[in-house]
Amino acid sequence: MLFALARAARVPVLRPRGREWLWLAGIAATGLVLFNVAVVRGVAHAEPAVIAVAVASVPILLGLIGPFLEGRRPSRQVLLAAPVVVAGAVLVEGTGRTDAAGVGWAAVALGCEAGFTLLAVPVLRRHGAWGVSVHAVWLGALMLAGLAVAFERPADLGSLGPVQWGAAGYLAVMVTAVAFLLWYRTVASVGAGRAGLLTGVAPPAAAGAGVLTGSGVPGPAVWLGLLVVVAGLALGLRPGPTPATPARTPRGAHADSAR
Repeated sequence: MLFALARAARVPVLRPRGREWLWLAGIAATGLVLFNVAVVRGVAHAEPAVIAVAVASVPILLGLIGPFLEGRRPSRQVLLAAPVVVAGAVLVEGTGRTDAAGVGWAAVALGCEAGFTLLAVPVLRRHGAWGVSVHAVWLGALMLAGLAVAFERPADLGSLGPVQWGAAGYLAVMVTAVAFLLWYRTVASVGAGRAGLLTGVAPPAAAGAGVLTGSGVPGPAVWLGLLVVVAGLALGLRPGPTPATPARTPRGAHADSAR
């Protein structure tokens, strides 16, 4: 579907070369395959809030590591804002029940969420959001198909009904194809560090969705967490100081003096 959309939009999808295969395969293995396995296995040992809080901690990793992969130093503004966003997410989601296995799967999910962004930085410049999304998805699909044949019973697909296929379609279209494109375009535009702060929007969005679907009005801790997340985003995403305009160099001065 992504490849067809790219062709319709007349966006060229370049063929990977050399080490690019490793970066793209790493994105597929972490961001698509292992991440989903960690979430599915993790919720069997922990409440969903535990996995959500672990994933919401990714701004700290992206703020620290992302800029180095992009060839620049971490932003002090982002490093200050990341713990604030994480703290707000913890307040929104809570801690929840878990055991040692749940903590382990939550840590795996956190690492995979970070790898989903960090491994894309070296290939985004050449392939863009479309290319990275297309290649990561088809590679991940092959990996998941292999795992399904090896460890599951593919014949069970015939027992799925319209509701299950509808859910799978939503995951394929919105959570994978559309989300990949939007996320990688954001990373390419603002950098991995600042983009990582936006993951803090997930817990407040989940709380808001709960209200709309009849789960009840959130308690005081959730509202406080929402305010903390908003404060962290405002701190980390605000525009930086505008560089001062250099003084005009007198005519005839050496060109280096104007630099």
